[in-house]
Amino acid sequence: MYYQINRETGKLELIFDKAEYLALADEQKREIKSNFLFSRSIGGWVSRCKVPNLYRAEEIARKIGAENRGKTGEALTYAEQQERKAERAEARAERMEYRSDKAAAEGKRLQKPIDDMHGDIAFFTQPNINSSAGRAFTNRRNKMWAAWERGWDAFKKSEYYADRAETARRTAAEATAPTDKGFCERRIADAEKTIRAQKRNLEHYEKTLEKLNSGERVPFGYSGDFLTAEQVEGWIENAEEIMESAMSKAIYYRDAIEALGGIQFSRENIKPGYLVELSKSWQCVVKVVSCGPKNITYTDTDDAPPPHFYLKASYGEIKRIVKAEEKAPEQHPFKVGDTFTVELWNGETCKREKTPVEIVKASDKSVTVKNLNSGKTCVRKPQKRSGACYEGGYVWAFFLTDDYYSGCFKAATA
Repeated sequence: MYYQINRETGKLELIFDKAEYLALADEQKREIKSNFLFSRSIGGWVSRCKVPNLYRAEEIARKIGAENRGKTGEALTYAEQQERKAERAEARAERMEYRSDKAAAEGKRLQKPIDDMHGDIAFFTQPNINSSAGRAFTNRRNKMWAAWERGWDAFKKSEYYADRAETARRTAAEATAPTDKGFCERRIADAEKTIRAQKRNLEHYEKTLEKLNSGERVPFGYSGDFLTAEQVEGWIENAEEIMESAMSKAIYYRDAIEALGGIQFSRENIKPGYLVELSKSWQCVVKVVSCGPKNITYTDTDDAPPPHFYLKASYGEIKRIVKAEEKAPEQHPFKVGDTFTVELWNGETCKREKTPVEIVKASDKSVTVKNLNSGKTCVRKPQKRSGACYEGGYVWAFFLTDDYYSGCFKAATA
């Protein structure tokens, strides 16, 4: 009984024979079935999750006494993974289409006897006659109607397989050639986030390894155990593999964006007030409210009825500029000396308490708020909010905490 991580698939493989499986307790069998799928090709169980989310699967493998045999195979680039995914999806689509055609043919075969009787009024209106020939005719007609009903079930099955084939074809197409720049940008951002996180992990692991090599004992968890250099080296190896995979993913989606023509818009040629058309939006033509380094904030056009909502989109989702009419960003109405009474949560009394606050500093984008009871200050960025609950549909607001009752509001024009 052993387990290993397959670098090609990124999954954990748990291998043991049937006798060893039958010897396990029922609870262990349930855990295996909930976290693994049986694979006939390897004669063992394959984890449902992939690297780096194999902690639970590896814990189950260790709990049943399986030997750790490390890793096997060669890691694939993200492009190779997508190519393999497309191949599997194409093969799945062909299987589903074959099953759909087979079920449709079965449905036609089952309904053919009734179809062939169309136009024979006597066949459908013949009453049941209590004689040998009459009962035989009635039984035959009932069997034909039963086959007709089973034919509808076969057609439903054919439609189900056709839908699955269409989904598989779409999966294959998206795996080989992404068509949405915004989607590609989000995947690149995810990959870059993973890279940054693993860099921080590597720095921590290397410092920990230095401590261990110098003879220092480093506690691990709450069980009283201590880390070993072998454990930390394994963590470093995993972090490097995750980083390499994320880099490959980012390269793949950058190449996909270039194949789609690149990103033509940025904060250099998109300004607040412009009307732009987005590739994916509940309203294609929208008005740009503000421009950030990677995203724009947009809302409805002026002719749309309130309430208006403020959403974000990446520059890659902009298809074209509809109207280039720049508009200065609207300034918030909060001024130095403005006072408000908010309700802040008191953890000791478990109640909200009314607290006076005052704006002691204000700029174009932010305000500094002072708690007049404690004297503490904090910086907040006012935002224009919309909704039917606000008078006139709009209001400027900022919140001292995540609680709605800690908000300071001022009326705004549409």
